[in-house]
Amino acid sequence: MMESAWRPSAPTGARPDWTEPFAQTINAAKKYVVSSTLERVDWNAELVRGDLGKAVQKLKRESGKGLFVGGVKLPLALTELGLIDEYEFVVQPRLAGHGPTLFAGLSKHVDLKLVSRLEFGSGAVAMRYEPRR
Repeated sequence: MMESAWRPSAPTGARPDWTEPFAQTINAAKKYVVSSTLERVDWNAELVRGDLGKAVQKLKRESGKGLFVGGVKLPLALTELGLIDEYEFVVQPRLAGHGPTLFAGLSKHVDLKLVSRLEFGSGAVAMRYEPRR
């Protein structure tokens, strides 16, 4: 879904001009795809297989600006392994009433400490948390 929306081959006019800076950033970013079914990936991506904990610990030791994680299943798995150093949630001013639930099935509570908060003109709020250790 992300690839079809942001890859340079998206049809002209498929996205507003103001999204272009994000499109350029995500196209240039190194991506890691965690999958047990895919045979290969492209779009500046590397396939991650095997022991998830060991693979992520190795990636965290590499230089760079950190790793960003999306989706529903991967954040749950990384939380269970204690490998997430920071959570950022963006709350949109819309109630959907359906869809996947983030962290459904988490085996234990994770207490968080609010680090920062940013409100947007749209009504969305971005909140950054760190796990309390």
